[in-house]
Amino acid sequence: MLSPATLARPYLDETVSARAGARVRIVERPGRWMARDAIDHLVADLQRIVRAGTPAGTLDYGVASGDRARLDDAIVTIVYDRAATPIAFNALTLLDCELRGRPIEVLHLGLVMVDPAHRAGGLSGVLYGLTAFLLFARRRLRPLWVSNVTQVPAVFGMVSESFDNVFPTATGARQSYDHLHLARQIMARHRHVFGVGAEAEHDETHAIIRNAYTGGSDNLKKSFDVATKHRNEVHNEACRLSLDYDRGDDFLQLGQVTLGAARRFFTRSSPSVSPVAFALTFTLLAVESLVAPVIQWFAADTPMGDLRPALGTNAVVRARPR
Repeated sequence: MLSPATLARPYLDETVSARAGARVRIVERPGRWMARDAIDHLVADLQRIVRAGTPAGTLDYGVASGDRARLDDAIVTIVYDRAATPIAFNALTLLDCELRGRPIEVLHLGLVMVDPAHRAGGLSGVLYGLTAFLLFARRRLRPLWVSNVTQVPAVFGMVSESFDNVFPTATGARQSYDHLHLARQIMARHRHVFGVGAEAEHDETHAIIRNAYTGGSDNLKKSFDVATKHRNEVHNEACRLSLDYDRGDDFLQLGQVTLGAARRFFTRSSPSVSPVAFALTFTLLAVESLVAPVIQWFAADTPMGDLRPALGTNAVVRARPR
């Protein structure tokens, strides 16, 4: 329900109903606002899923490593079953980049981890897509860049089909200047976000990270036979032919969340997420993004950048020279 309190909130904290009585919680940048005990509980839920989902039972990077600082820029999507047991999560991160002379944020789709007992539950699309499209709504339906690093054919294909303007894909998509420019920045400044070490090489032409599993993500390296396959064989073949699984290669995909992509997600995700709940949440966030600036303008204690300092600050107003 919209209220002055929710309209003024700086960060997202939403819960959406899913099938079989499950619920999906999305928490934006909890390290910046969530109480310490709540963060401890959230990290414990993430680590429980990691213990169930990886042979080693631990990860040395990302939000599940126990490093609270990783939660400052993360957007955590976590699925709970009917008994409120955590069964899957995705940790997305907003990456600061620059494009055509302007600062932008790229939403990195991040690590998805699902309890093996629930891997047939169709959760991957929810974990990857739901949060991205709700953020898109909250940002006034402006195109939002997303990045993805993967060697898993099912994920490679899902990203290729779910978002617009994606490169690389199995169908020979063209790499634009924007794709290449953002990929270079991500590799230069944000390798730690997806656990890629300095030893890894970036093949810019094919958007492949060679020897990618050296920066804390070692426990996630898979063989092609073990990696989850996509229902469309073309995506499986693209991964098999392009990636060296013995060395540990990944694709670095870039694409955009657009209104057309949101419409496709709503149509495809209805078996996994309540269509009514998704449509209502999407609409409310879109309305919030339009109404919130008006509410915030009349809050005298809220600074508005160069337009207005907060009430009570010692701001100095200088006359512009004529």
